Amino acid sequence: MKLLHIDSSILGENAASRPLTAAIVKRLKSGIPGLDVAYRDLAAEPLPHLTLAHMPGGEDTPSPDQAESLKTLEEFLAAEIVVIGAPMYNFTIPSQLKAWIDRVLIAGKTFRYTDKGSEGLAGGKRVIIAVSRGGLYGPGSPSESAEHVESYLRSAMAFIGIDNPEFIIAEGLKLGPEQYDAALTGALKEAAELRAA
Repeated sequence: MKLLHIDSSILGENAASRPLTAAIVKRLKSGIPGLDVAYRDLAAEPLPHLTLAHMPGGEDTPSPDQAESLKTLEEFLAAEIVVIGAPMYNFTIPSQLKAWIDRVLIAGKTFRYTDKGSEGLAGGKRVIIAVSRGGLYGPGSPSESAEHVESYLRSAMAFIGIDNPEFIIAEGLKLGPEQYDAALTGALKEAAELRAA
């Protein structure tokens, strides 16, 4: 079984989302013998913002830009499990993660249009997303309407046929050291108790 581990925080060792994705992957490896893990750090090796030159076409020999996009898509398609670190930057996902999603949501590969509307083609994958947020954006909070990480990722995953992504969220991380420790500890506990297989 293959797992694709994606990190996107630019904060390196200071990121809250990175220990969460690492804990999730550790938990899954403990429950799935022989799990094959591929890792992609979108901050250390960012994909360029999508342009027409990056879109795969009908050429027999793709350009280097197209080849990188195809490799990214194939890596996603090959994985049965995908673990994504998604910190909130200015109310939404990092641009590095958006560039990756732009290589994954591809007509004819992960979705198609039919006479009844769009149809996802990438169903059957288990997707687990670790979200970190500096403020409080959960249901019932005053800032709930400004939350565009979980809501966007739910929509993007559903569009390609993944209707039940799992979320582990650490929030309020910038509200003080006690809140940071409590939020991260709680999220790490969730990761350690995640269904492994």
